[in-house]
Amino acid sequence: MSQTDRASAGRPRRARLADALGARFGVDARALAALRISLGLLLLADLLLRARHLRALYTDAGLAPRAALAGQYPAIRYSIHALSGAAWFQVLLFLLAGLLALTLLVGYRTRTATALSLILLVSLHLRNPAAMNGGDALLRRLLLWGTLLPLGERWSFDARRREGAPRRWVAGLASAGLLTQVVLVYAVNAALKHRGELWLRGDAVRYVFSLQQFSLGLGDALTAFPALLRAFDWVWLALVSLAPLLVLSRGRFRTGLTLAFAAAHVGMLATLRLGLFPLISLAALLVFLPSPAWDRVEAAIPASLTRAAARAGDRFRAVGAGVRRPPPTVRRSLSAVRRAGRRLVPVVAATLLTLALVWNAVALGAVPPPEEEPGGLDLTRSPWSMFAPTPAAVDGWYVAPGELESGERVDAFYRSAPLAGERPETRAMYPSVRWRKYLVELRYSGDEARRRAFASYLCARWNRTHEDDLERLTVSYVEQPTRLDGPEPTRRVELLRHECRG
Repeated sequence: MSQTDRASAGRPRRARLADALGARFGVDARALAALRISLGLLLLADLLLRARHLRALYTDAGLAPRAALAGQYPAIRYSIHALSGAAWFQVLLFLLAGLLALTLLVGYRTRTATALSLILLVSLHLRNPAAMNGGDALLRRLLLWGTLLPLGERWSFDARRREGAPRRWVAGLASAGLLTQVVLVYAVNAALKHRGELWLRGDAVRYVFSLQQFSLGLGDALTAFPALLRAFDWVWLALVSLAPLLVLSRGRFRTGLTLAFAAAHVGMLATLRLGLFPLISLAALLVFLPSPAWDRVEAAIPASLTRAAARAGDRFRAVGAGVRRPPPTVRRSLSAVRRAGRRLVPVVAATLLTLALVWNAVALGAVPPPEEEPGGLDLTRSPWSMFAPTPAAVDGWYVAPGELESGERVDAFYRSAPLAGERPETRAMYPSVRWRKYLVELRYSGDEARRRAFASYLCARWNRTHEDDLERLTVSYVEQPTRLDGPEPTRRVELLRHECRG
């Protein structure tokens, strides 16, 4: 027995238990800094990707006007983004969110930047809930737990402004909640996958890669190797089933397991159109890397970069020192508020952790749902059900054949000659991941108001860019069941006929 082990064995049992829990549920402060930087970059990337389709997805002139969404998504009234349907208003909020993301990235007033970024992100998601996916849900939760954790403790402007040595390790209910939240994503997904025959049989990944709306070029190529895809199926199922070991294990085993999850998400990024989900998942995994890993990261940072960051921080600190400080009474009040906030953190963290555990237990059917849904939330639906219990067995895309004033026939969705129902190129199926999520959900929602709004948008988009106006169109969804081996016939489902004028 080593001297360290003998010293540990001689300590009271309660102290040894606290050390064991702290080692497993604590987080290196540099991991929190890396998470903060990743969140800032992800928020910026998310805004840039959404901005490409800002008019279509977030204004009343688009395919999802507020009035059309309100019937099915009453929570839209709580969205700041829904205060106006004008494009300029959305641009203003996008710019504000981008500024806050940059502030979070560099770690200035980190807790405030994190909280305000979370508020604007939730507001954006409420503006068009039909375009959200599991990655959005995880990003919200990472920001939520980030408001309770010292994300600016290291590698930040806040750290340069702070007196005294920074903390190396952060352990408490907030860090436990963050780690547990990430584990729940995988554990719940694993539980749902075990209920699906395709995952247990080894065919689920083949079905996923057969969906043209998801598959990238490399994914298409892998469909020629069914045995390899079957192996990927069982490896991923085993990996998500082992997710609790991310917090129960330590040392090299935890590092290896974390890297295995990371490799799987890199594979998703290279083969499937999932938006930012794989990158958000990679950011979430950073907090599981132990201190020795971060020691190597710091050692690999060039000295010139460290000196440049230090000089920037010193200049920033000098500028801050020149700003007139508030009166002593105000400073005392702010200090009192901060102290009260620090005392509340464990209470809030315990409440959030309990809610997360209960929500996921309800979603798995382990706990009966409440008689009344709180805030209109359906607790039986889990945001972590991606491709579970089984992936979709039907691919699909839209066609919108219409007639112009001249009598010519065109497809208003693809802005081309009408398609005969054949499968279009993958990139042409949907303009973006957000479009795909919204329109596939629209196909099965049965919401006439939203379908009519979509058709009106297609009319307006065509007529805004063409001299020969569109007079009428038919919106249809083409379904193509997956057969894996053999022909895959299509079936066109007509959703509505629409007159563009009047």
